Amino acid sequence: METHLEDPQAVSKPNPTRSREWMHRVMKLLEAAVGQLHDLEHPAQGTLLEAASLLRQQIPALPTGAVPDGRNCLLAWQAHKVHAYIDSHITGPVLVADLCALVQRSEAHFSRSFKRTFGESPHSFVVRRRVELAARYMLTSDAPLSDIALRCGFVDQAHLCRHFRQSVGQTPAAWRRVHRLMNVAGQG
Repeated sequence: METHLEDPQAVSKPNPTRSREWMHRVMKLLEAAVGQLHDLEHPAQGTLLEAASLLRQQIPALPTGAVPDGRNCLLAWQAHKVHAYIDSHITGPVLVADLCALVQRSEAHFSRSFKRTFGESPHSFVVRRRVELAARYMLTSDAPLSDIALRCGFVDQAHLCRHFRQSVGQTPAAWRRVHRLMNVAGQG
């Protein structure tokens, strides 16, 4: 894995835009590390995915680094408002039209701005947040996957399984078993 160090003066004076860039770099490194694990049940995989997830959650809290006129990205208040709306409506349908109405932008302009701000389309963002929520439920409850799927806004268990496998590289049941074993081993 190749890394690049910037000049020491730049490191000593972080700004919101540079912090955001660093967070994206660290996320890419974590995701690359997950991709290099050939054993899908390796304990480090879950830890790396969790670290990447926590880092992703922090990015919207930072100023977006938008250009001053806001044409390329959502403004900070818009990003916060959209993110909060998605999280509070995650269990039901989250329509792009509703998100557009929140920040009073056309669908095309909103979708472009959203992708520049969050690094993914609104649909991908919502699916990722649902997968993250499902992972938390799997670790903190004994609920069946079918119930967790519905609680997280997926149509059914198969829908959850498809997106979870695409995102994490394992089925939810296999991921849950491995992480439960890790938690039991860590407590003993």
